Amino acid sequence: MAPTSRPDLGFMRAELPDALGQALDGFERHLRLERNRSEHTVSAYLGDLTLLLSALADSGHRDPRDLSLAALRSWLAGMHSAGAARSTIARRAAAARTFSAWAYGRGLLASDVAELLASPRPHRTIPAVLSSAEAAIAIERADGAEPLQLRDRLILELLYGTGIRVAELVGLDLADIDRHRRVVTVVGKGDKQRTVPFGLPADDGLQAWLDHGRPLWANEDSHSALLLGPRGRRLDQRAAREVVRRRTATATSEGVSPHGLRHSAATHLLDGGADLRAVQELLGHASLATTQIYTHVSVERLRTGFDRAHPRA
Repeated sequence: MAPTSRPDLGFMRAELPDALGQALDGFERHLRLERNRSEHTVSAYLGDLTLLLSALADSGHRDPRDLSLAALRSWLAGMHSAGAARSTIARRAAAARTFSAWAYGRGLLASDVAELLASPRPHRTIPAVLSSAEAAIAIERADGAEPLQLRDRLILELLYGTGIRVAELVGLDLADIDRHRRVVTVVGKGDKQRTVPFGLPADDGLQAWLDHGRPLWANEDSHSALLLGPRGRRLDQRAAREVVRRRTATATSEGVSPHGLRHSAATHLLDGGADLRAVQELLGHASLATTQIYTHVSVERLRTGFDRAHPRA
């Protein structure tokens, strides 16, 4: 579905028939307590499934057992006809499959009705990236001795210097930084912990922020957060995204997102000769295929490797 205004998911969930609402509540507990999914993932699943179960209720059904493959296909077809993006349809189909498998395992469905549910492959879009020169310009122009400037420069240094996600960045605590070994410990998707190295420029940025920036903003609300806002609270993702967009706009007309900066870091690592599996570890990807899609290596590097290594070059 592609409505012109965002549906009130809270109201829709509250209006579900009891059996459907209870099934959704149980699935939420499963995601939170058994699967330990992130708040973002849980919210996305619940939103998609609220739409599905609401559509089921609108067609006169009041029990999870009424869910069928035909109903699911009709639901997806309706979204396609309404102009929904392929990525949206694919995501909602994935949510339906996950819910169906869980409901079957709990005895709420007689069979896993979504097991054969197909969905369109989402288009993979490559985010805008910076060249290495543009990245350097953006970081150098975030110069200054005020706490805001010191913090913003550190945000750029860490995102570009490590390739970590923006959620991982804002979740950093002081204890997660090992300046002796120059590594940072982050908790990524699925609560998987990994250790990522950073270079001397990021270390210099850390030194400046910890000595001359953070102490001026820190208060009882700061706790152990590394990055703060002017009121002393932990920096949130929205603010971090705005910092990156604004600061990188000094090097390009539109700037890039934190995801674009992460993508830039990965691409520059590969262009510099880094092993693909090493980049996979740094980025925290479960699959090497994700890293291959996520990064794009320059044509020049491919040509150089071909000319050097291929017997028919």
